[in-house]
Amino acid sequence: MKNLIVILLLFGTLSAFAQANSPSGKETEVTHKWRVSTPYFIITDPIGGGWNDRTSTQMIELHVKRNLDNKNIIGLKFATWRLFQPMGIQWWDGLLDKLETESEFYVGHVRERGIGITYQRMLWKGLFATVEVLPQFQTYMDLDGNELGKDFKVYNSYHLGYHVSIGKKKRFFIEPQIHCQHWMFDDNAPAGFKEMDDKWANYFLFEPNIYVGVNF
Repeated sequence: MKNLIVILLLFGTLSAFAQANSPSGKETEVTHKWRVSTPYFIITDPIGGGWNDRTSTQMIELHVKRNLDNKNIIGLKFATWRLFQPMGIQWWDGLLDKLETESEFYVGHVRERGIGITYQRMLWKGLFATVEVLPQFQTYMDLDGNELGKDFKVYNSYHLGYHVSIGKKKRFFIEPQIHCQHWMFDDNAPAGFKEMDDKWANYFLFEPNIYVGVNF
C-alpha cells in the first residue's frame, strides 16, 4: 500500500508540474488537443492465430490523451488481456523457447483488466518518455473458462520512443518505442499459478512495440 501511495503522489506531482510549467500565450497552442492510440501489435495479433487459441492474449488496449502543450501530455489507458504464462520470463531466460515447449504455461489463464493514467513528456523533437500506472483486477480461470479466484495488482510501464506524424495536417502518427514494466501486490494467486509466478521476476525488460494513433 505504501508503494501505491508513493506512485500516486509522484504521478500527481508530475501532472501538476506539467500544468504549472506550461507557458502562457501562443506557445501553449497546439494543433490538436486530443489523441487516441493503440499498440500496433494488437491489430496484427489475430493474424498469428485465433482469438481462442491457447496462447492468444486476447488483448485490447486504448489510450486517450490530452495535449497540455507541445511538451506535456496526460491521458487515460484502458486495457484488458489474458496471460497463459508468467510475464516475468526475460528474453535471456529463453522466452521464445519456452513458448515452443510450453514448459511454463499456467494450468489455465489469467484475465487482467483496468483503467490507468499516463504522462508523456516530449524530450527532443519526436523523442519522448512515458510513464503509465495501471491498477488491474485479475480473474484466474482453468482451461475450460471456470473461475478459480481473483486478485489485484498494479502494473507500471516506462517507455522511450519516437513520435512520427503522418500527412499534411499531421493528423495520424506512429510511435515506435521500447518499454520496461514491473508489477506488484499480486500475491493471492491460486495454487498452480502462484508456484509458476514465484519462479520468475515481477518485471519484464526491453519489450518493443509500435503505437498507431490519430489526433483530433
